[in-house]
Amino acid sequence: MNIIVSGMIAGVPRQGGATWAVLQYLLGFQRLGHDVYFVEPVAEGSLQPARAPFDQSTNAAYFRDVMAEFGLTGKAALLLTAARQTVGLSYRQLCDTARRADLLINIAGMLADGELTSAIPVRVYLDLAPAFTQLWHAAQTIDMHFANHNRFVTIGRAIGQPGCNVPTCSLTWITTNQPIVLEHWPAADRITYDALTTVGNWRAYGSIEYQGTFYGQKAHALRPLITLPTQTREKFALALAIHGDEKKDLAALKDNGWQLLDPAELAPTPDSYRRFIQESRAEFGIAKSGYVASRCGWFSDRSICYLASGRPVIAQETGFSRYLPTGEGLFRFEAIADVLEAIAAMRKDYALHARAARVIAEEHFDSDKVLARLLEQLGGPR
Repeated sequence: MNIIVSGMIAGVPRQGGATWAVLQYLLGFQRLGHDVYFVEPVAEGSLQPARAPFDQSTNAAYFRDVMAEFGLTGKAALLLTAARQTVGLSYRQLCDTARRADLLINIAGMLADGELTSAIPVRVYLDLAPAFTQLWHAAQTIDMHFANHNRFVTIGRAIGQPGCNVPTCSLTWITTNQPIVLEHWPAADRITYDALTTVGNWRAYGSIEYQGTFYGQKAHALRPLITLPTQTREKFALALAIHGDEKKDLAALKDNGWQLLDPAELAPTPDSYRRFIQESRAEFGIAKSGYVASRCGWFSDRSICYLASGRPVIAQETGFSRYLPTGEGLFRFEAIADVLEAIAAMRKDYALHARAARVIAEEHFDSDKVLARLLEQLGGPR
């Protein structure tokens, strides 16, 4: 098949984890033998530094670096939306590519240029922020760009299922696990960060209040766990982007023994992000409180990278345990007591849980399996 994938790599450059979330689809479809192209639209206001010429921006430089590193040069374009100016493939080449495309995988509906999308027979809206995506549309009437797609896919495994009250927006959602290309994520053998680690943002996008339930950020999920490091010998080292103005939270984190690392230094590129994860002992996976409250079944693409690396994961429950095995290699938690129990099990036989983590990645997230199944679910044109 001829497949176009659209998503964000360079719109906010130098975020290794966000880059990998898109790369798994690009590289995964390639592994299955498909002809894959990448188109990333970017608005002029997102260029760094401000008022930089498009082709000399930090965004363009990062885009070129990532495409070259993964052999995607000549198969990709960064598209300045208003001007239809590109880095990589020209706009005319994009139009030619779109005319022969069989499938569009449009992450968050980012690619909205009708000249590039309208003729593609299968146009997939891919939701990587379940609950938030649907609630922004239903509760806040934000245009989430659902129009002009004819398939809707979410990584929220419980969306549309009993026990999950997230509105479906009158759409039929196909649910899927996220893929990981295992050849790029081998089991690791060296631990540099002898701690439970993670990578993320203290706050990301806007929180939502809906029908009496608050759907918030990691800040809201971690605060009830703030005393956790004081109750165990285990170390916690979080690579969290947290603004200096969050003085009360920063003080509470420090006073309770959380070590804060700078993700801009440790994980700005795909390689550095992978290295940080693979050199960690295990993950303490904090979810946005909106994922926890919604019970949507979200599971982090970051946690999948830990699992594939043979690093056990202790993940905050979002409803994912309905779909994934827990107890060996992967642990779910809802309260501090659950975390302490998981730490004790991991200490008792770390090697067992490291092996089990890799097995979970191979059985549930291998891109060959996940993406082949997704293509079957998508079917032909409608």
